Amino acid sequence: MSDSSTSGAPRQAAATAYREVTDSKGRVYRVGESDRDLLGHSRTLMVYLPWIAMMAISVSEYAYGSAEDTLSQAHGWTQSNTFWILSVWVFFQAGIAFPAGWLREKGVLTARRAMFVGAGLCLVGFFALSHLDNVLAAIVGFGVVGGVGSGLVYATCINMVGKWFPERRGARTGFVNGGFAYGSLPFIFIFNYAFDTGNYHQVLDLIGFYVLLVVAVCAWFFKDPPKNWWPAHVDPLNFSANAKSAASLAKNPPAAKQYTPKEAIRTGMLPLMWITIVMTAGVSIFGISFQVDYAKEVGFGPLVAASSMGVMAVINGIGRAVVGWLSDLWGRKLTLVFVIVVLGLAQFGVIWAGHLRSEGLFLFFAFVSGFGGGAFYPMFAALTPDYFGENFNASNYGLVYSGKLVSGLFGGGLGSMVVDAWGYDGAYALAGGVSMVAGCTALLLHQPGRTRVRDIEANPQPISREVV
Repeated sequence: MSDSSTSGAPRQAAATAYREVTDSKGRVYRVGESDRDLLGHSRTLMVYLPWIAMMAISVSEYAYGSAEDTLSQAHGWTQSNTFWILSVWVFFQAGIAFPAGWLREKGVLTARRAMFVGAGLCLVGFFALSHLDNVLAAIVGFGVVGGVGSGLVYATCINMVGKWFPERRGARTGFVNGGFAYGSLPFIFIFNYAFDTGNYHQVLDLIGFYVLLVVAVCAWFFKDPPKNWWPAHVDPLNFSANAKSAASLAKNPPAAKQYTPKEAIRTGMLPLMWITIVMTAGVSIFGISFQVDYAKEVGFGPLVAASSMGVMAVINGIGRAVVGWLSDLWGRKLTLVFVIVVLGLAQFGVIWAGHLRSEGLFLFFAFVSGFGGGAFYPMFAALTPDYFGENFNASNYGLVYSGKLVSGLFGGGLGSMVVDAWGYDGAYALAGGVSMVAGCTALLLHQPGRTRVRDIEANPQPISREVV
């Protein structure tokens, strides 16, 4: 282990001493500065603000299925049209993550600016959904423009949490990610009970302004920590010295080095994560897109249909927070495999409940499907910096998350074709099988560059060189 000195960046307040510590793998940690030194307040704000912004944009994906019937009637669209609009939205929401991350790491796009741009594009997306009858125009307006806007907000919020909480990112990433699901709950019921062809313009326009306002206010306070920053109260070379962080770091040690995207790809782990998220997210998006329609198909009333989607959204979000906390105790990989298997089993459970015409059982498996269908997202968001470091996380996670753009195609648009060809039973059975295959691929994941326990043992050498 060694210490190295660098010159600190100019600060408006009094300069704070920091040290750059290098471990046996060459991983550099910048220590000595507290969150309050850098922000002027607790870093906890960098959890709650991203969480609020994520709740605001959740309406675009998780409430969309509840609005489809009214949108079809109002604009003269077919069911396939509305599914493809959502599929294109998912494609661009996921696809913007890598280029946005690359621009952020090059210093071209700050976190605050990314959020402001995203907020404006989300507004345009809802205006397009409200006022454009032409399906291609709606695809461009909501699917492309709105998808890019939501993707900018989503990626920025997730990366912000990972940067400020490198020692305990599981629970916090899960908490923030959860907002992207249960934040849609009020809108699911609005779209099912207070949304029709007589008021859809006003409702969609107001939602667009709501998203703009909430995201823009949160964005004003966004700020990234310096590269390699590590919280001052946690020794990166002696995890056991801090009881709160020791258990998590023992199960999820820091990345062996700061991997660039090219280096991360060459490890083989990033492509494997991408393949796993393609399959898992496809199953999740399928459930979001078809659960309400399947409930109506088997004869359940509108209350059960809406409630099943509401249950899915709430548990989807709460499940993300729970597994984030659980992954700090169990380890990310084990928790990820558990979640994916649960998601697969839930698909078969939905078929069973439909055959029995049991509303209670259907709601139960909506509960289980919602848990599995969202909980894997924070696992990938936390695994990426765990495996590849924080400095290039915006780009690396952007690459991993881009798997969702492929998922959007077969989860929504192609999913509708499978339903037409095989019926709901065949489609749900296929989704369950795909999820089980994804669980098998997740078993192959391992942290690159750190294979021995002694690599993460404490450093007996004192830290002595400071920079002001």
